[in-house]
Amino acid sequence: MSDSNKALKEKLLSSRKNGFDRVDAAELEQMEAYCKEYMAFLDAGKTERLCAAETVRLAEQAGYKPLVRGQALKAGDKVYVCNRGKSVLLAHIGSKPMSEGAQIAAAHIDSPRLDLKPNPLYEDNELAYFKTHYYGGIRKYQWVTIPMELHGVVALTDGTTVTVNIGGDEGDPKLVITDLLPHLGQEQSKKPLAEGIVGEQLNLLLGSKPIGDDEGSDRVKLAVMQLLNEKYGITEDDFTSAELEAVPAVKATEIGLDRSMIGSYGHDDRVCGYAALKALLDLDKTPAKTAVCVLADKEEIGSDGVTGMQSAAFDTFMEDLCEAQGAALRVCLENSFCLSADVTAAYDPNFGEVFEKKNAAYLNYGIGLCKYTGARGKSGASDASAETVGYVRGIFDRAKVIWQIAELGKVDAGGGGTVAMYMANRNITTLDAGVPVLAMHAPFEVVSKLDCYETYKGMKAVYEAE
Repeated sequence: MSDSNKALKEKLLSSRKNGFDRVDAAELEQMEAYCKEYMAFLDAGKTERLCAAETVRLAEQAGYKPLVRGQALKAGDKVYVCNRGKSVLLAHIGSKPMSEGAQIAAAHIDSPRLDLKPNPLYEDNELAYFKTHYYGGIRKYQWVTIPMELHGVVALTDGTTVTVNIGGDEGDPKLVITDLLPHLGQEQSKKPLAEGIVGEQLNLLLGSKPIGDDEGSDRVKLAVMQLLNEKYGITEDDFTSAELEAVPAVKATEIGLDRSMIGSYGHDDRVCGYAALKALLDLDKTPAKTAVCVLADKEEIGSDGVTGMQSAAFDTFMEDLCEAQGAALRVCLENSFCLSADVTAAYDPNFGEVFEKKNAAYLNYGIGLCKYTGARGKSGASDASAETVGYVRGIFDRAKVIWQIAELGKVDAGGGGTVAMYMANRNITTLDAGVPVLAMHAPFEVVSKLDCYETYKGMKAVYEAE
């Protein structure tokens, strides 16, 4: 290639590079420090309730105070609202009035899991089990024969709430869902992958030791209930008003001989949730526009409910901020920008047939922008405008954020959604962006450390944009 053509190629054609070819030693050190803190956040927040509590702890440590409706707010104030213990909204009040809009990062902190049914406890052939109902999009066969732990709350009729933690502490026993042995699994193996394990087989094994003498039925169930009563003071009827979630009993860990990746349960979407939160907490000066971080619940089942992104909780929070400055909510929203911070699928060479290589996200190429998500003909997507993508490109390039742009697999190969359309429906200019993930929605997902850190940098750049 001639020198002139080489120069022309460098000038006109895209030349994305692996992020490790673009960062220096100092930034790699910052990346490692950030990822270490992120791994601790993952271990502390395995459910949306635990994640919200850890978020509040970190926010208060950084000087954030609960928002009191009607209070005066001035530039530099830091406030938050914890919505029913399951979602958190935070704001760092900017120097410009709310009428000029806010810079928003919206992520979700719920993840696919197994919820206990309202009447979960039963005994079968002297084995005690909990029945579950899966939450979100899972591949059921992945959730058997792995250690599980149980977290959540039991609400009693006297108005008190009992916090449950089974398997989360060092030395605790774990739970498990059994599978059929291969010696007897010939017929099971003939079934399609999605039918090898069905929803009603996702039953957690609790115990096998009967109580008392050899007379009577349900002696193992009674023994298990006695243990639960001794520890938590609950009875079987109390499961009716409980929210108990079974999640993988694994801790976040480094992956690869080079330690370049992080494996954990719950990267989707706590990897973006933590980036949005940490970037807000790390703002070293008052932003021009008010910076808002939204950590929502219920995204994995459609963002419905009082703690989901479709609820009025976000609008109420923003209206409270606006009223403190005499601004109209509708004016604020139409002048705001939102980065819908959710993960995307990372290209996996083992399953390359479902990806379109030219438009896939890759590990170590930075935060992935998604102009649209959805399925088939972009159904369920907000489909950001060219101007919106150009705006974010400019922010990222000026802040030296490593980024890429991608789709979620081949056309008609599948699809997925985020909170983007719910923000866009509020007349907020919105774009999807997040960390590429291998094995998304599995009990153990994998991300790149570099992509995690670049996503944090991207969130911070959005908050700081004028």
